[in-house]
Amino acid sequence: MGSEDRLTGKRALITGGASGIGAATVERFLAEGAGVCILDVDEEGCASMQRDHPELAGSVIADVVDREQVETAVRKATELMGGVDVLVNNAGISIRHDFLDITAEDWERVIGVNLSGAFHVAQTVARAMVAADGGVILNTASTNGITGYPFYADYNAGKAGLISLTRSMALELAPRVRVNAVAPGYVMTPMQRREYTDEMLEAVNAKIPLRRHARPAEIAALFAFLASEDAAFITGQVYPTDGGEIAGGLASR
Repeated sequence: MGSEDRLTGKRALITGGASGIGAATVERFLAEGAGVCILDVDEEGCASMQRDHPELAGSVIADVVDREQVETAVRKATELMGGVDVLVNNAGISIRHDFLDITAEDWERVIGVNLSGAFHVAQTVARAMVAADGGVILNTASTNGITGYPFYADYNAGKAGLISLTRSMALELAPRVRVNAVAPGYVMTPMQRREYTDEMLEAVNAKIPLRRHARPAEIAALFAFLASEDAAFITGQVYPTDGGEIAGGLASR
């Protein structure tokens, strides 16, 4: 079986699948033969993905912070695909702000989506996986959860928590369910590009050893590998995907 069909027969639920890394992961999983359902809060984005990819099993709308919405959405996704073999837990948000300016509402929302939301979806799906034939859960962490970055304290804390959650889940859910995390560094999504002037982009790229941002498709490729049987002996791991940025510590600042 070649890489182009190594996910054939897998049924994947991808949260945050309507844009960015999530959308790229949807496209990669479809290309490798998986059945795919999107879970996202963005109705318009989901409709656009459905138009562009009519082979999608479907999309379900939910705010991952709301446990009831999550349980309803997972139930619908299970009905659409007949089950869930792979969860890519990718929904996330970030807000750039000084630590002293973070409001309680900002903190609750960012932690709510990035950590509590990931927990809600993972636990709901994992219960079904353990009761069935097992599966794979993949979390989107970040290098922000591994090392300090200014202006994103709430986001960093949530991603650090998600890394610890990943390892804990891997221990408790083995051998039925494999759990890993991908920790991207800078990724050139359309939203990210809009935040940069050309000078800002050049300055950020200069501190990355590979001298560029990742492409969303490159993150999606790692998710596809980790979801496949090629990664059958890998669990409890966190994979920085950052062009070497954090390898040198202060040397790469």
